[in-house]
Amino acid sequence: MTAPVLAMTVGDPVGIGPEITATVLAEFSGRDDQHGVAVADLAVMKRAVDVLGLDVELRAITDWSTPSAGQGVIDVFDIGVLGDDLPEWGVVDARAGQAAVTAIEIATKAAMNREIAGIVTGPINKEAVWKSGSKHLGHTEMLGELTGVTKQDTMFVVENTKVPEHKLQVFFATRHMSLRKAIDALTVDTQVDSIERAHRALQLYGVASPRLAVAALNPHGGENGAFGDEEIEILRPAVERVVDSGLEVAGPIPADSVFHQGLSGRFDGILSQYHDQGHIASKTFDFDGTISVTVGLPILRTSVDHGTAFDIAGQGIADAGTMRSAYTAAIGYAPFVDGIRAEYLPK
Repeated sequence: MTAPVLAMTVGDPVGIGPEITATVLAEFSGRDDQHGVAVADLAVMKRAVDVLGLDVELRAITDWSTPSAGQGVIDVFDIGVLGDDLPEWGVVDARAGQAAVTAIEIATKAAMNREIAGIVTGPINKEAVWKSGSKHLGHTEMLGELTGVTKQDTMFVVENTKVPEHKLQVFFATRHMSLRKAIDALTVDTQVDSIERAHRALQLYGVASPRLAVAALNPHGGENGAFGDEEIEILRPAVERVVDSGLEVAGPIPADSVFHQGLSGRFDGILSQYHDQGHIASKTFDFDGTISVTVGLPILRTSVDHGTAFDIAGQGIADAGTMRSAYTAAIGYAPFVDGIRAEYLPK
């Protein structure tokens, strides 16, 4: 099988993105199961390599089909935005924001054209992106517009040290809204939609017969209405509806135990009801190993789930653990790209 080509956008070039990208690509440069390419200005990657003291060669490429040069060589798709005039480390800069946007545009176009298997994205600084003139709120909105998709979901992938051969995927019924609004947004129909989308995503990303659990909203699952009635009126009817349609779905299960059950191998995925419910559980268990996959795009996109860390950028001390996990996940998901594309490509 041909090794998948994976584009790694470094995010903001004055944050830690270039450093963690260089670290990971140097580590993987001798492996024949993938070909990683940094998407950035060549000078950005040179500065990162110098800061890290890596003994590697940088090679500028212009063709995604260029074969890997092997161990000790990092390929860079030079985006030609900054040239040799690099902004200062750790400072919000419009030119840096433009470089981040351009890298995402180039990588996404290559993925849509099937020139690469997928993209792995480093952290952007939203203020810098906005200063560049972009109106996008962030990565997700940008990728949606570039691929023609309006509905996307976040899937966390938690590397499981309790059961190493088992990955746990965490989904979110609601995301960036207040807790009050998130609770008000829950209905039987929206819950059914969230369950069905999560179940389908598990199939597309390699789980042949998914076992999905639905997390309860209230303490102890509401205690039959004593602590809230959302489980009785919304969550349980939604689960019953999808079970009747043939899906293997359990719940609602109290949130203080469902993640433990998932990590123990009982479930392949968990649908959390609001942002922090899933984030706290995942990141407390494995902050550095938990990565994000954007589900609903007709391309493969994995990502770190941390920021640009301007306070330590350029010091060569950034932890590349999450970028390593995101890259490893992309290698694992690459064989499923055709199915992902067929499912989510706008008709």
